[in-house]
Amino acid sequence: MAYLDEYTKSIETPELFWAEKAQALDWFKQPQTILSKDENGIDRWFADGEMNTCHMALDYHVQAGRGDQVALYYDSPVTDTKKSYTYAELLEQVAQFAGVLKAQGVEKGDRVVIYMPMIPEAAIAMLATARLGAIHSVVFGGFAPNELAVRIDDAEPKVIVSASCGIEIQKVIPYKPMLDQAIELSAHKPEKCVIFQRPQVAAEMTTGRDLDWNEAMAEAAPAGCTPVAGTDPLYILYTSGTTGKPKGVVRDNGGHAVALRYSMKAIYDMDPGDVFWAASDVGWVVGHSYIVYAPLLSGLSTVFYEGKPVKTPDAGAFWRVCAEYGVKALFSAPTAFRAIRKEDPNSECLKAYDLSKLKYIFMAGERLDPPTYHWVKDTLGLPVVDHWWQTETGWAICGNLMGVEPKEPKPGSATLPSPGFDVQILDGKGNPVAANEQGNVAIKLPLPPSCLPTVWGDFERFRTGYLNIFEGYYVTGDGGYKDDDGYVFIMGRTDDVINVAGHRLSTGEMEEIVAKHPAVAECAVIGINDTLKGQQPVGLVLLKDGAEMDEAELEAELIAMVRKDIGAVACFKKAIVVQRLPKTRSGKILRKLLRQIADGEEYSIPSTIDDPGSLPEIADIMSSHGIKA
Repeated sequence: MAYLDEYTKSIETPELFWAEKAQALDWFKQPQTILSKDENGIDRWFADGEMNTCHMALDYHVQAGRGDQVALYYDSPVTDTKKSYTYAELLEQVAQFAGVLKAQGVEKGDRVVIYMPMIPEAAIAMLATARLGAIHSVVFGGFAPNELAVRIDDAEPKVIVSASCGIEIQKVIPYKPMLDQAIELSAHKPEKCVIFQRPQVAAEMTTGRDLDWNEAMAEAAPAGCTPVAGTDPLYILYTSGTTGKPKGVVRDNGGHAVALRYSMKAIYDMDPGDVFWAASDVGWVVGHSYIVYAPLLSGLSTVFYEGKPVKTPDAGAFWRVCAEYGVKALFSAPTAFRAIRKEDPNSECLKAYDLSKLKYIFMAGERLDPPTYHWVKDTLGLPVVDHWWQTETGWAICGNLMGVEPKEPKPGSATLPSPGFDVQILDGKGNPVAANEQGNVAIKLPLPPSCLPTVWGDFERFRTGYLNIFEGYYVTGDGGYKDDDGYVFIMGRTDDVINVAGHRLSTGEMEEIVAKHPAVAECAVIGINDTLKGQQPVGLVLLKDGAEMDEAELEAELIAMVRKDIGAVACFKKAIVVQRLPKTRSGKILRKLLRQIADGEEYSIPSTIDDPGSLPEIADIMSSHGIKA
């Protein structure tokens, strides 16, 4: 069996397995030391290899004769713009913008924060940073100023690259005022900001600090590739942490390139010249891995889409893009397909498009519920592949390897572990559990290439958050089980990070914001199941004694506070006043119990509860607010 052979080799002889996969890339100096330990005792891949990720993604293909092939299709229904870049054209733009950054003093190891919408300049800025051996940190363009400020202070960028605005369907969102406010809030001040002026909004420039993208490009000299070690960082990507402080996931150059190049064929069955579309955003890990890096490392054509699955202009948007560019594989979050189904349940929009080149639908980012799985499969008549991964890993921990040996899917399961990932289900003491028994999903060390080796500037947070829970394992923070065939079923987070439309968000951070309201004495924010977005946050608040507020007015103020501090991406739209919250005798709010009540699940009343009478009261209040208890 091809899968079993591939997987067994990766677990039993990982160094031989990944040394072979590394040969698919154009290194300046091929690595001889495949797996080693760093000063923190962490497993690292390809430490003595010399390379440049931008060279592997662009220069190599141009030198190999693929310069005239389209590297990137840009499709923006919100601005009615379409554009394509060949590998040669993209290389020219990237080398030129690397020259812009170099002229501002950006060198190997420096950080560049990128705060941009889904425009090609975002990918150009990422690749240009990598070209110089610098480290990029892309911040999702929808994040509010204080969220951006926190990331600026943590990454300490020399330069920030941004655009004058983003566009959400028909709403133009000026970015520059948010960027200015973030810099004002942050203790660290960037030396320069490079601003791409879009025609929809002209950004007001700060004299002495801000540079116009086009003017700077006209004056710059193209820059070459700076060699880096396989273990040098390529990027920092912040993911929500349970403390409310974002974690800066660090990605190595070498392991990242090898794993993504391998995954593009093994998991997605893509060959050079094929068209791949990950319908996500560069601000998230999917955008890093499968809009920008993996397709270009593999000689594919990637689609850069500035739009939505619906309303830009209709529920046929995805089908139009797939037909127009000859997409072979489409990858998006289940939320996108739920939105399409809601708008066009009978798939009338589908009839206008020729999808004969479309072979696969891949989904990740949140749990793929069986109704959505069956609807997409029945509608398109194509394989629907659920795969599970994390920002921390950069590629799929579990999936159905369409380029190795496709397996019979099971709705609700992400199929089998990907090569390199020794996935185990452990009980509370770290012992493996039997098949079909739920537990903590963990990965036995060593982690395969591309997984994070640390948290930026805080190794102890990495050790305590992931490695110290069960010795010899990386703990994913997810709960789940394996069935008798070894198929992995992920059941949800074991911490307070919720998944809203594929975006991981911290309920703890939302609680901190809600608790700042002068009328709020105490609060709990929980994620409840939502048919469209997977989960939605709901705030349960206790008012201070004597505080008299209209509930609708309070809810509106709390929504505005969360939106201001986190952004619209939080989807915080419901706050309910309650008289008491279920707690343990030690004062811990029983959030899991609240989620179970809200989702109508069976639950047992723990012996540690201080006030059992609060439960029916909470259930009644939730029900009266339209939350089915």
